Amino acid sequence: MGHYVLRRVLQMIPVFFGATLLIFLMVYSLPGDPIAAMFGDKAADPAQVASLRHEYYLDQPLWKQYLHYMNNIFHLDFGQSFTGRPVSEIMADAFPVTIRLALVAFFFEIFIGLPLGLIAGLYRGSIADTLVLVLTLIVISIPVFVLAYIAQTIFAINLGWVTATVQDPEDITQLILPGLVLASLSLAYVARLTRTSIGENLRADYMRTAVAKGLPRQTIIGRHLLRNSLIPVVTFLGTDLGALMGGAIVTEGIFNIAGVGNVLYKAISQKEGPTVVGIVTVLVLVYLVASLVVDLLYAVLDPRIRYA
Repeated sequence: MGHYVLRRVLQMIPVFFGATLLIFLMVYSLPGDPIAAMFGDKAADPAQVASLRHEYYLDQPLWKQYLHYMNNIFHLDFGQSFTGRPVSEIMADAFPVTIRLALVAFFFEIFIGLPLGLIAGLYRGSIADTLVLVLTLIVISIPVFVLAYIAQTIFAINLGWVTATVQDPEDITQLILPGLVLASLSLAYVARLTRTSIGENLRADYMRTAVAKGLPRQTIIGRHLLRNSLIPVVTFLGTDLGALMGGAIVTEGIFNIAGVGNVLYKAISQKEGPTVVGIVTVLVLVYLVASLVVDLLYAVLDPRIRYA
């Protein structure tokens, strides 16, 4: 196991450098001068623009800018935004909010999506199975921004159960509705993926053997069926945790949540290169760590999997 973890960590290094290089080139190769954009319609002093370009290392070739950025990253320095505020400070304010929102959404995926998929898989062809398929298909078909406005209208405006926007992001109860909206698409996929995996494993030889041995139904489902059926679901959930954090732009915008998605959208629209690259760099690390954890969970779920 130790050798496998070391090998996976070494494989993550070129992926990290490749991903950060790609996003760095995409952000800093965009047309337009971000320093000039800081002044808006005002006439900018050429000497001041040149000074700012030198301060932010924008007067150097792209490859030198990237090496300078990565050198700072290894010293845990994400640089400064064009407003003068440290990027690390911006992320320190935004990431805790998005992490809470992503965990709420992740909770819904696990404790709603998995049971729905399990019920549909165990009782294929039943009314419950048909209902799950229809409901998940409806959720998949509705865009997230439409679903968010529907949820706001029903639960905030008509019923008055919650506020239309999040007033205090530290209050978990206010994140329930946006968390459910954020999780809706992934929740539907988890339910359908679990249903398919359960259905395939029900027909497997080891399941017939377990039934023939007279094992209790709880043991058959919990120890044999679920552990093997959850492998593809865990793969999806592991990668989806990073997607929830990076893909919350629409949800955070509609519910007025000052998280990573909201900050990233504003940074892109204002051509805040240091902020965009800094946030994406952290998200890349989240994806890589989640992928490693998922690989290690395979051995826990399926005893046949061993890492040499």
